[in-house]
Amino acid sequence: MNLEKVSYHSISPDKVFRGNKAWEDGKELITSICKYPLLLGRSKSTSEIRSLIERDLNQIGVETICANLINDCCEEDLKFVSNIARRHNCDAVIAAGGGKVLDAGKLIADRLSLPCVTIPLSASTCAGWTALSNIYSTKGAFIKDVELASCPNILIFDHSFVRTAPPRTLASGIADGLAKWYEASLSNISSKDGFVQQSVQMARVLRDQLFIDGVNAYKNPRSDSWERVAEGCSLTAGVIGGMGGSLCRTAVAHPIHNGITQLSFANKSLHGEIVGFGILIQLHLEEIYSKNKLAKQARKQLIEFLKQLNLPTTIEALGLEELSITKLKQVSKFACKTESSIHLLPFSIDENMIFEAIVNSKVTSQI
Repeated sequence: MNLEKVSYHSISPDKVFRGNKAWEDGKELITSICKYPLLLGRSKSTSEIRSLIERDLNQIGVETICANLINDCCEEDLKFVSNIARRHNCDAVIAAGGGKVLDAGKLIADRLSLPCVTIPLSASTCAGWTALSNIYSTKGAFIKDVELASCPNILIFDHSFVRTAPPRTLASGIADGLAKWYEASLSNISSKDGFVQQSVQMARVLRDQLFIDGVNAYKNPRSDSWERVAEGCSLTAGVIGGMGGSLCRTAVAHPIHNGITQLSFANKSLHGEIVGFGILIQLHLEEIYSKNKLAKQARKQLIEFLKQLNLPTTIEALGLEELSITKLKQVSKFACKTESSIHLLPFSIDENMIFEAIVNSKVTSQI
């Protein structure tokens, strides 16, 4: 590592509250940073929790202005909600929901230079932790990611809130959490940066934890396994990305995800569901092009694990509308864009290699 080079890291929120009564403790600290926050949400399924949050804040002297995303974290919604915040002179942004809501809340707060509070209502991503937001189109197609000035000021991970989310969201979070290891370990084989090396090892520990506890957590939301897995997906995964920086975020799985989102879905897949499929594509590429004999066994192990969580292991299972060679080539081309992290791989890659791997995914998922 060049000692003259300065690296900037946004590693964690200022304060993190976690546990079954995290909201009870965390809400008191909110009064120290705002009086008129914007409360952002989206899903009807989480409206009762957001109403509870609004009511509790009003009782302690915090007057909330509520707004909902119409789509995902897209520029149209970002502008719409930002205008609401400006019009009501909001002094903070509280985002309560899944990854897209948390990303939008963080980005709005960043653009308006306001404090930010994230309240994850599922364990589907680590978006509540990170200084990063992904921007999508109104139809859910990935456009770009944006690095933020800092992580949220306060993160409140209340187990009683998160347990109300469908098990599918936890399974998705597990796949996304696993990607931390598979991607970071491959793209940083030769890294001599201590932070990166340590982050990769933390990702390995997280992977092991998810393999050990993941299935039980998925089936038993009242178990100790659930607590370890939910916090691993939502919190520990964020630490890894904060310490390791951009080099510990993506390699193949996430670029594959970004490419697949360019297509139309008959039944929309969750972020981690697509990322999990992307890991399988990555392992296939490792086996074929880097002659990694362990990759085939790792893929077989991962397929068996994903199936226990009812996660898709083929492109067809992702709920996409009718596929064609043209559409699959579109995915491959997007994943291999010049600026894509897919080019961090220790071997050269092009869109034809990606295309062939996706086409073969249906066969390899049955091996």
